[in-house]
Amino acid sequence: MSVDPFSAISDPNRRFLLEELRRSPKTVNELAAMLPVSRPAVSQHLKALLDNHLVTVENQGTRRLYAINPQGFQKIGFWLDQFWV
Repeated sequence: MSVDPFSAISDPNRRFLLEELRRSPKTVNELAAMLPVSRPAVSQHLKALLDNHLVTVENQGTRRLYAINPQGFQKIGFWLDQFWV
């Protein structure tokens, strides 16, 4: 799989997930309750975000907690910065 954070953030559901995770880390179930898509669909969206290093996941007992990975946004930030000169 090619790592392309721009492709990952092109999906509105993924952008929504990122916005929610920016507020606080959450589980798949918590995120799925906020979207009109199935839990497996949310898991697939999170996998795309993980593959592009935009989120992290941490096991806490039986829960998997997803959070924003600020370092993953550097490539996007560097690209956008060229337009602010």
